[in-house]
Amino acid sequence: MPDAEKIVVIATHGPDDPERATLPFVVANAALVMDVPATVVLQGSAVVLAQQGVGEHVFAGGLPPFSTLLASFLEQGGQLLVCTPCVKERKLEEHLIPKGELVAAARVVQECLGASAVLSY
Repeated sequence: MPDAEKIVVIATHGPDDPERATLPFVVANAALVMDVPATVVLQGSAVVLAQQGVGEHVFAGGLPPFSTLLASFLEQGGQLLVCTPCVKERKLEEHLIPKGELVAAARVVQECLGASAVLSY
């Protein structure tokens, strides 16, 4: 049964597409400001965004800097899940930000089934 209000945002774009990399965190921050629990799942090339220092170089016109959005998301209690197979494929295990939780598909399914809304970018 889904939570009364919870949103899961699945991000699949990394620094090569700054706008689509940033938008999931715009939405997730908005949810948190509205007191709606938010989880962002990084999959595919989006896992690069969980690498230390990468976010400081991601800027999308008209949107706040990625690093600001990520910091705000984590400070407000947002949950950041990072695809383990995607990280291993890119050999990023040793360079991830501390608050990113490595997960596999079953956990993503569990989060989505417990959410009242799921978005994908």
